Amino acid sequence: MDVEALEQAALAAVAAAASSDAVEAVRVEYLGRKSALPLALREVRDAETGKRLNAAKQRIETAVAARSDELGRAELDRRLAEERVDVTLPVGEHERGRLHLITQIRREVEDIFLGLGYRVVDGREVETTRYNFDALNFPPGHPARSPLSTLFLDEHTVLRTETSPSQVRTMEAQQPPVYVVSLGRVYRRDTPDATHTPIFHQVEGLAVDEGITLADLTGTLDFLLKALFGQERRTEFRTHYFPFTEPSIEAYVSCHVCDGAGCAVCRHSGWIEVGGAGMVDPALFEFVGYDAERYTGFAFGWGLERIAMLRHEFPDLRELWRNDLRFSEQF
Repeated sequence: MDVEALEQAALAAVAAAASSDAVEAVRVEYLGRKSALPLALREVRDAETGKRLNAAKQRIETAVAARSDELGRAELDRRLAEERVDVTLPVGEHERGRLHLITQIRREVEDIFLGLGYRVVDGREVETTRYNFDALNFPPGHPARSPLSTLFLDEHTVLRTETSPSQVRTMEAQQPPVYVVSLGRVYRRDTPDATHTPIFHQVEGLAVDEGITLADLTGTLDFLLKALFGQERRTEFRTHYFPFTEPSIEAYVSCHVCDGAGCAVCRHSGWIEVGGAGMVDPALFEFVGYDAERYTGFAFGWGLERIAMLRHEFPDLRELWRNDLRFSEQF
């Protein structure tokens, strides 16, 4: 094989190549696995011939690389000169993020109560049993005090089971009148299912002043329920029991699906339970040093996830935390 002639032909072909594709075609023709030069290298039997073949191969490879770089730079220069981007042109719309549904409802509830003159207070998520149970009139044997129901960090420290402790701390810090709402995460030892999770969110309200009655409570809750579910909704309040209120009630709103006629959503009752409330038990006033003969008050506590489920009619609150955009983008 005439190595010099092969090399000269290859170098001439490289020099004549007018594009990167043409250079690649020359490389394959002269340096590809089935081309003459690599085949000859496989069959070489003496050192001198191998040295000559390898030297020719390296010179061709160098020429191919140099020509490829040269053409690449020329192609880039051409594109930079011919392809221009007008940065002033409008671009396509970018999809905007949005607040999580629970955050939306939390802010909506906060705005409602700020409009009523209430103050929003934050509480501690890690609480003492003194504020989480004792101050709220939970008797020693109450099921909520059991480690089966509450997440204890030690004998006297828990992850709060409700946001009520922040109300007690607020009353300790100031004298009446008190008008506050507290919203945030709470924790209970629940097995996740369609209506329960170990972590969820509550809104709790407290009003303490002279002359507050049950009528003030029902009027406030009626206003809140209609603001959340629609002005056309009807409300109803039924007696119940809670350790920290007396008397205690549960709030119901007329079903927004059947308008009270009865359907699967309201279990054919026409009413949907929203949450508990009641007049503050005088024993709580003793804990914070309020004069129970002079002041009265009311309190309520509702789950934000439950409000979201009732208002938007989805059957499983775990959907709120699965991060499925097909669900989240609906709100």
